[in-house]
Amino acid sequence: MFSWISVFLFLKISFIFCHLSDPRCFWRIKDNEHGLGDAESYCFFSIYTKQGYVKNDYFSWNLDKQLTPKTIYLIFSVYFAMEEINKNLHILPNISLLVKIDCILSYHDEKTGLDLKRKELNPNYYCTNQRRYLIVLTAPIWAVSTAFGPFLYISGIPELYCGHFHLLLSDNEQFPHLYQISPKDTSLPLAMVSLLVHFRWNWIGVMVTDDDHGVHFLSELRGEMQRNIVCLSFAIIIQNVQKKFLSEYAMYSKQIKMSLAKIVIVYGDRDSYLEFILIKLKYERIWRIWVSVSQFDMITIRGDFLLYSSHGTFIFSHQQREISGFKNFIQTVYPSNYSSEFSFAKLWWTYFRCSSPPSNCKKLKNCPTKTVFKWLFMTPLGMAMSDTCYNLYNAMYAVAYSLHEILLQQVDTWSKSALKERELDSRKMFSFLKNLQFVNPVGDLVNMNQNLKQDTEYDIFYIMDFPEDYGLKIKIGRFSDHFPSGQQLYMSEEMIQWATDIDQILPSICSMPCRPGLRKFPQEGKAVCCFVCKPCPENEISNMTNMDQCVKCSEDQYANADQTLCFQKVVTVLDYGDPLGIALAGFALCFSVLTSVVLCVFLKHRETPIVKANNQNLSYVLLISLIFCFISSLLYIGRPSMVICILQQTTFALVFTMAASTVLAKTITVVLAFKITVPGRRMRWLLVPEAPKYIILICTMIQLILCGIWLGISPPFVDADVHMVHGHIIIVCNKGSVIAFYCVLGYMGSVAVASFAVAFLARNLPDTFNEAKLLTFSMLIFCTVWITFIPVYHSTKGKAMVAVEVFCILVSSAGLLLCIFAPKCYIILLKPKANSFHNFGKPYAKAKNVS
Repeated sequence: MFSWISVFLFLKISFIFCHLSDPRCFWRIKDNEHGLGDAESYCFFSIYTKQGYVKNDYFSWNLDKQLTPKTIYLIFSVYFAMEEINKNLHILPNISLLVKIDCILSYHDEKTGLDLKRKELNPNYYCTNQRRYLIVLTAPIWAVSTAFGPFLYISGIPELYCGHFHLLLSDNEQFPHLYQISPKDTSLPLAMVSLLVHFRWNWIGVMVTDDDHGVHFLSELRGEMQRNIVCLSFAIIIQNVQKKFLSEYAMYSKQIKMSLAKIVIVYGDRDSYLEFILIKLKYERIWRIWVSVSQFDMITIRGDFLLYSSHGTFIFSHQQREISGFKNFIQTVYPSNYSSEFSFAKLWWTYFRCSSPPSNCKKLKNCPTKTVFKWLFMTPLGMAMSDTCYNLYNAMYAVAYSLHEILLQQVDTWSKSALKERELDSRKMFSFLKNLQFVNPVGDLVNMNQNLKQDTEYDIFYIMDFPEDYGLKIKIGRFSDHFPSGQQLYMSEEMIQWATDIDQILPSICSMPCRPGLRKFPQEGKAVCCFVCKPCPENEISNMTNMDQCVKCSEDQYANADQTLCFQKVVTVLDYGDPLGIALAGFALCFSVLTSVVLCVFLKHRETPIVKANNQNLSYVLLISLIFCFISSLLYIGRPSMVICILQQTTFALVFTMAASTVLAKTITVVLAFKITVPGRRMRWLLVPEAPKYIILICTMIQLILCGIWLGISPPFVDADVHMVHGHIIIVCNKGSVIAFYCVLGYMGSVAVASFAVAFLARNLPDTFNEAKLLTFSMLIFCTVWITFIPVYHSTKGKAMVAVEVFCILVSSAGLLLCIFAPKCYIILLKPKANSFHNFGKPYAKAKNVS
């Protein structure tokens, strides 16, 4: 075990606290037979020396008759330390420490604060033949130490205060004679805030006394709370003047009652009106979870625990190791001093090892009373010191080490005879006590220099009332500030779950936590812990509770519906694996094959009148253009590349312009054939075979120039649109220059409109020689499709937008094919008799004059 602990210390890992797997539990028994509870007597421990070994086989003290077990323990701790020192051959050899004890029960008084009415102590003088004391230990009430301290200083006797550390007593200018053995609570605010953070409590109240000690603690606590985002619901500063306190008590009570804070931190001078307000709140049935220090863990004069709570109380106590032999000392030294009221069963602290709870008790509060008592009295019992007792124990060793250093400095100058007779000078102890550091017998470092920052460690106890007259104090955690931040607090989750009902307590928070998917939104004029929860913006998530800001998903990700996770976007493209892509590709291939079949039919029957009518070469060009129109639609299906994107737009523009210009040429040819062939017309030269070719060439060249300008300015390119469709990345061909695209589309439309206009004018020419009606209807379909295309194209997204473009190409091409060539194929294939020169002459004979 030692090797493991060494490794953990070297790595600075908080598992050093692993010994909490066998924590101590203190069995607290209420005792109000005297009506005193845990009221403490103020004690003077006047230390003096005597040559040789003196055995302390009896107690010699001036005691008030009404003393509580707590005061008895103070005396026991002094005698126990003194016995250890006197038996130690390495400290003060051949010199024994003795003590004179004066203890007086203290009473609170409005005028003087603390008035010792039972006996007047004046330790500021001594007679020549009287014993002179080397040092006086005082405990536990700090106010009395300040009152009697100046008298001790005048007489040259140093005072060592052994109660809880008080800020006022550390003023060296005001109390140059007084030293405090208790360490500063330098890390107590951080320790308490760490406990609050552990249980996720961020809305608390604080009660402190109106003195430098309480105000200084509150100031440091606010700083730690601000750094850890814990907010203060109320801060009550208890007045020390009775009239002010009574006038403000109603306000204090209302603040606590109206606040939503379930946790209240209590700190300050216990011997103040703070004790009164705690008792008053209990009888008003205002239950809170109290967080305080060990000096508030007491039984009141009514026999109740001071910090009573239906949900338990948390106490921070300076960490101390068990002093071996203390239990045996109390059991054996002068047993006749134990009366029935101070029997072993009713001693102040007794504890048992609670590592083996009853098998049928999963939670302490659910255990039957008989089972718990049977368990308690079967476990090994022992004794434990309070903080004040432990300070007195260390103070005795501080005195011994100081005297030992004085002897070592003077041993060379003294003769053996003088050494026996000469008394030690207590004034020389001042310089030693000021900077004294030593390790006590249990291995704890004791540092008397209060100017040095000391690493403080705290044991964290949970106190609960179990049966009616009993209470249980269980160590559930530990805090040490010499570990890195985040590892300073260790809590035994097993003990917490077994002994407490923390999970059933309503959270002490100002606002309910924001679930994942929401973020905190501060409320103006309120603390940072008071907020409202609002949904994250679009495509942002919060995957933890109480997030201040949402996290934006990357461009290739999208937020789920609850806005708690980012999912990878699906790459979407109109490809051949998609049903829509397969359908469109099949449609394009079928019509391109059908167009090829029509072209073959026309080539095979090229000598027939219906093929020769209206310029058969233009029919061939139109059919070939339509084949390319159908084939060009396949460029839009599949994952595009830069070359594909350029071919998409240029091929589409050129082949459709060629098809439209061919229809225009055919329409002009029909009109000229009927207008110019009439006798007397002089414009017959326009019917030369090359004229339609020029029309197609000129129209196509203009479109080619426009496409060249488009490619030169801003050509089409592959674009991944991550915002078009939620949860998808659309791979499309970006048009590049939108103006150039619409110029190309507009020019193609103007050619189509021109063809439609000319064909419409020629629609009433004789049917046999005239396909103008067919051209008119085909161009009507063509123009309708592309006019409809523009709004539909802009209203669709993703692959549907590409599908619309492919659909328009196929439908407009199919419209030209079917409207122009279907009637001719019908005559060629199904009515060959109608496809003869004889039948063509009859209609012409009926037309006597066309002009």
